[in-house]
Amino acid sequence: MLKNHTIWIERHDCAQCVAINTTICSGYCYTQDTNLKGRFGRTFLIQRSCVPRSLVYRAARFPGCPQDVNPQLYYPEARCCRCNRCDSRLLHCVRSSRIPHDRCTMAHGNLKNQNQPALET
Repeated sequence: MLKNHTIWIERHDCAQCVAINTTICSGYCYTQDTNLKGRFGRTFLIQRSCVPRSLVYRAARFPGCPQDVNPQLYYPEARCCRCNRCDSRLLHCVRSSRIPHDRCTMAHGNLKNQNQPALET
């Protein structure tokens, strides 16, 4: 299921922190585990996550950057989701960080979704 989410992005070379509103995939999917060990037990292991079926990368401009720093940044926006095995080569499958990502350590600027070209994946 698509869910609205705010990403906080800091750029120390621009001395700014911005809040970007985007969409992520969130929700419950059917999961099954077994108490059997070995190769046989792994055939009954079904672990699925709500992952993006389609992503778009939107462009935004970072305010207050020096002239020698590129102010453009790209952030992901999920367009649709599905329940699937999580491919760790493409996605972050677990949240392992103890550092909160819902705020910045710098002063805040506010950057909403901008109508700029998107890069599709």
